[in-house]
Amino acid sequence: MKYEIVCKTLDDTKKLAQKFAKLVTDGCFISLYGEIGAGKTAFVKLVAEALNVKEKVTSPTFVILNEYHSGILPVYHFDLYRLENEGVKTILDELREYSEGKNVTFVEWAEFSQDEIPFKHLRINVTYRNDDARTYSFEADDRDIIKVVEGLQKE
Repeated sequence: MKYEIVCKTLDDTKKLAQKFAKLVTDGCFISLYGEIGAGKTAFVKLVAEALNVKEKVTSPTFVILNEYHSGILPVYHFDLYRLENEGVKTILDELREYSEGKNVTFVEWAEFSQDEIPFKHLRINVTYRNDDARTYSFEADDRDIIKVVEGLQKE
């Protein structure tokens, strides 16, 4: 199942993040795709804010993983950019662990996983448009994850 929405302003993105946060309170593993500057980290920050995370949410580009435990549920934020293809293979088991349980795990630059993330996850592709808007495309195959996409479609 696939759902796509265009956010023309930061306020639009914030509303989307708030809606998304309400739908993932049972936990969710999210693979994020998009060019540099597309808005992946901004979306993670807004979702974390909606989940009442108190810590400052930053990009984990240089540390690979940031953890936030002050919100409604734990938020884990990976960035695979510096690992690239071979490095990702070394953390697949760890990624699998973060896909289980009641937490929200974001993985930026999921394309570096070469589709080796075999467990259920939600794919979000963020595309920067020429008019400064962002297109968020949500895609899921698993029944539990499809419920999140269905929830986003509801007004």
